[in-house]
Amino acid sequence: MHPQVHLPSQDIKSLVDQILSLRRMTRTDQQRLMSVLLSKTALSREDNALINRVFDHLRAGLIRIVD
Repeated sequence: MHPQVHLPSQDIKSLVDQILSLRRMTRTDQQRLMSVLLSKTALSREDNALINRVFDHLRAGLIRIVD
């Protein structure tokens, strides 16, 4: 079970920017994003779009998961 994490919008943006620029995501990054998505807190449209962009890049093979 993922612990609930509340990341402020700026932190979500910083994390997504880092992932997209490095074209890699650690398991910890992945867990943080999944925790945000699965939390009961509503995400702003912008935050939701940022997170979806990461997962779209993952599906397209543009980002790789590293340990």
